[in-house]
Parts: sequence; structure tokens; C-alpha cells
Amino acid sequence: MKKVKALVLGAGSRGNAYAAYSRVRPEELEIVAVAEPDKIRREQFAERYHIGAENCFASWEEALSKPKLADAVFVCTLDEMHTAPALKALELGYNVLLEKPMSNREEECIAIEQAARESGRILTVCHVLRYTPFFQKIKELLKEGTLGKIATIDLIENVGYWHQAHSFVRGNWRDCEETSPMILAKSCHDLDIISWLMEEKCEWISSFGSLLHFTKENRPEGAPDNCMEGCPHSEECPYYAPKVYLTGNTKWPVDVLTTDLTKEGIEKALREGPYGRCVYGCDNNVVDHQVVNMEFTGGATASFTMTGFTADFTRQIKIMGTKGQIMADLEKNEIRLHLFGEDERTVPVTAGEDGFGHGGGDFGAVQNFVRLINGEGDNLTSAHASLQSHLMCFAAEKSRREHRSIHFSEEVHM
Repeated sequence: MKKVKALVLGAGSRGNAYAAYSRVRPEELEIVAVAEPDKIRREQFAERYHIGAENCFASWEEALSKPKLADAVFVCTLDEMHTAPALKALELGYNVLLEKPMSNREEECIAIEQAARESGRILTVCHVLRYTPFFQKIKELLKEGTLGKIATIDLIENVGYWHQAHSFVRGNWRDCEETSPMILAKSCHDLDIISWLMEEKCEWISSFGSLLHFTKENRPEGAPDNCMEGCPHSEECPYYAPKVYLTGNTKWPVDVLTTDLTKEGIEKALREGPYGRCVYGCDNNVVDHQVVNMEFTGGATASFTMTGFTADFTRQIKIMGTKGQIMADLEKNEIRLHLFGEDERTVPVTAGEDGFGHGGGDFGAVQNFVRLINGEGDNLTSAHASLQSHLMCFAAEKSRREHRSIHFSEEVHM
């Protein structure tokens, strides 16, 4: 297998998540260049992956203005900054690994899909759940006809109270006007899994949800703007920032706050940055709970629930078919199969690669991408394969805002 060389655009959490493949499979992938506006993050990334100063850039524009540096580009910039570098990289002849969502704008998702199709290059969208051993096994069972015809899929994403507060109240994805609505930023994974398992076109979609709890109206009396200012509710509040970030952990989510991961550095980041703010006094507007109902062309239905009000941090799925049902939990890596008239049994599932997020999906996505460049395998999450679920997200958000069902085949143009 030829070693693939890659340029990473964005040295944050996702850029590091995918680049880490090169540390466990150095014979398959080498990170040779990086573009990152934060100087310290850029330097840390360069040191971690042994990148020379001549291949370190402050912007993706600068990196893609150079003669071709690698075989592939990993686009791991913020949601609203995906389209331009993805299109430019395809134009320059790079293969592209594109973090989800493709874009936070419907017309740009369509443009990326068209450009990828016309370029002759590989573009893989990081719908990493498709690459987990967990969902791969479920897909295998369905392909074998184990459940008969699918009638209903129910999927719940338990975001976790602390993760909701970290990413969607205090963090980068708190404002849907600046980045993406919650259904796209967090849950395009889930609508993609439903679409992939169903293998039919979505016909109708409806959605409801709101920002229920993390509002100024729910702010406890006397709570300061910043938790570090001596909050009188520190004992009982589960969102009190020192409880979340001053635990001794210096990995995610703490490494998002600052590059100085000493106790003093984290405390400084909490005092001066967004992650120390009272969760009831932030500038957030994304929903903290949402439901989506879907009907597909063959008559099957699906429901999806996203909620930030859970202690657990997992995805649970129930698939009901004409011959039986599957109940499964991603965090437990557990699949239970119950065929009608038989006893329930547990289906063995291979564990995901140690140290990689999303149940091993981050590892699997990069592995598949590297093999595609070497002419092996199928592109499970090409732009074309991923486009329907992106458009389903946009339709769901439109339904939520307008309080009406969306006739997908008439109102959404693929």
C-alpha cells in the first residue's frame, strides 16, 4: 500500500482526531503540512507530527496557494468555513477528507457534491458512525434480511448535560446563525445513519424542538456572569465550570479551552474565555432538545430524538422489522437481536480502535479514506451518499421553525 501524505486544514479537535491515524499507522499515512490560524496550536501540531516550518501556514488560503503539497487535504475548519477550501482542494487535484457537516448552507452542500462528482477525485465526508464496528454489524444484519422489511427505526442521541453545556451553550456551536443549527452540527450523524440503514428516499419530514432550559429566565438569583466570580450556587449547580474543567483531566473537552493545560492556565481560560460563563447567561440560541419524524418512500417510518438532558452520553437505536427487532447501545457496544418466536440473543460486536472517538469511527473513516486513495474499497460516505441526510437536516430545521411538515420530494432539490 502506498503511503498517503496529507495536509490538515484546522489543528483543533477534529484535525487532531483524524491526523492521529498517522501515529498508529505511520506506514499508511503521513501528515506533511498544516494550516491553523492559532499560532500555538499550529506549533504544537507541527511538533506532534514532525512538520517542518516551511509547511506550516496561518491560513488555508496560504496553504492551497502553494504547489501541491500532498495527496490529500483534511478539511477540519469550522462549519461555516468548509466549502471554499473543499472546492479549492478538489480544483487543485487533492483528494479530500471533509469534516461534517459538508456546509451549513444547503446550496453549498449541493455545490460540493457536484464538484466532487465532476472532479474525479475522492471526497469522503466524515459521517464517522458508518465506520464503527457497531453500526457496521447492524447494517450487516439488515442486509442479510434478518429482520425482514424494516417498519420503524427509533434513534435517540443522549447528548449529555455537560456536553450540551460545553459545546452548545458556552462553546463554538452555541449560535446557529454563526455556525449551524443543532440538528446539523450535532445530529447530521444520526439522520445519516437512519438514511443509510433505511436505504430509501425520505418522503416526508417534520420536527419540533426549542431552547427550553439554558436561558436567562432560568438563571438562579445572584449567579454571576462567570462561575469563577464566586457563585453562591456552586455546590448544587452541575454546570459550575470548575466542576467540569478543573478535574485533573487535560484531554477533551478541557483541551478546547486553552493550549496551557496547567491548573493556572485552565483557571485563566475560565476567567477570561467563554467556558467559564454561567450557562444561564450565555449568547446561545440553538435548541437543547429536538425530535424529528420521517416517512420513507416504501412506507417505513423513523423517529429521532436529540436531548441535552441526559446523564449518559451515548446513542441508542431500536429497529423494528417484520421478522423481529434490534435494540442496541453504542456506548456499551451492545446489540440485542430478538426474532419473533425465538429467545433474545446478544450479537457479538468487534471493539473499536482504542483511543479513537465515536466508537472507533474516527479511525475507520480515515482508514477507509486511505484505502480509497490506494484503489481499495467503497466510499461509504461520498458527498453523493451523504447529501440526502444533509438535506434532511435542513428540511427538519425548516419544519421546526415553520411548524409544518415538509414534503421532501417536492420542496427539497437534490
